[in-house]
Amino acid sequence: MVLHNRLSATELKQKLAEETFKRVTVSFYQYAKIADPKAFRDGLYQALDQLRVFGRIYVAHEGINAQVSIPEQHFEAFRQHLDSISFLKGIRLNIAVDDNGKSFWVLKIKVRDKIVADGITDPTFDMGNRGRYVNAKEFNRLTDDPDTVVIDMRNHYEYEVGHFDKALEVPSDTFREQLPMAVDMMKDQKEKNIIMYCTGGIRCEKASAYMLHAGFKNVFHLEGGIIEYTNKARELGLPNKFRGKNFVFDDRLGERISDDIISQCHQCGAPCDTHTNCANEGCHLLFIQCEKCAAAYNGCCSAECKEVLALPEETQAELRKGIDKGLMLFNKRRRRRDASLKKE
Repeated sequence: MVLHNRLSATELKQKLAEETFKRVTVSFYQYAKIADPKAFRDGLYQALDQLRVFGRIYVAHEGINAQVSIPEQHFEAFRQHLDSISFLKGIRLNIAVDDNGKSFWVLKIKVRDKIVADGITDPTFDMGNRGRYVNAKEFNRLTDDPDTVVIDMRNHYEYEVGHFDKALEVPSDTFREQLPMAVDMMKDQKEKNIIMYCTGGIRCEKASAYMLHAGFKNVFHLEGGIIEYTNKARELGLPNKFRGKNFVFDDRLGERISDDIISQCHQCGAPCDTHTNCANEGCHLLFIQCEKCAAAYNGCCSAECKEVLALPEETQAELRKGIDKGLMLFNKRRRRRDASLKKE
């Protein structure tokens, strides 16, 4: 059996558009010891492919991290398969808050060194020693205490469009950079209650273990992250302390949590929290763009990219050759810093 996709992106997206059933987007993770990630990956791919599950899953010796889209009629079969895996039996599934059913269009399961890149090389670091879970009700109660500090363990572009009231940003593009930065930020406040949160829980759980490893004592992490918090707050009728949009790493690029728009279009400065990728494939910058600027720039991040997009596709393809786009993210801090360096 072929254990990877062979169709083109165009064909896959067309098949998704033609589906007549609903899909459910969920995420889950588990830190667990997987002796043979490659064998585990292959068995999982075979089972999920039969259920027409799409999504992105990372498998490593330290566990699994998954974001998937499941046909509604196969949801129970999907859950039963997870229950057949000892360390996933009864696992919490974070159901998407704002789901159009089009989050993924292909199944990709990759073996990685780690399920979340952390840059930790200290052999004494122990994921078994992690912070205490807090649920939505406990989070609200603890955050009413002035001796509690809330730390957002997501990237700067996620924080920009939505975050909890009074949450501290760790301004960085990557999680591996954030861990030592969070320790340094809190070095003079070790007596405080520290609550860490992220999208679905995987990053803040590891961050809580890292903080304990660094000598902090009162460390908590939000169970299920923003997604579980929002679902529970709605279910229990609790005040929702999250403002704005929750950035997600799939084709939706965000799910609406509150009506607040706390960010601005990166081109004109108008209130906006819609992320998009530059339409020029040679750029593909992730940035925030309002409808007016999307029309004016033809979905591009700049006039230069708009000019490139107007060229024949063959010319664009030639221009793209040899380009390493890397991590193409709009970062206002870095741009201001780079601009000041050029002036010097």
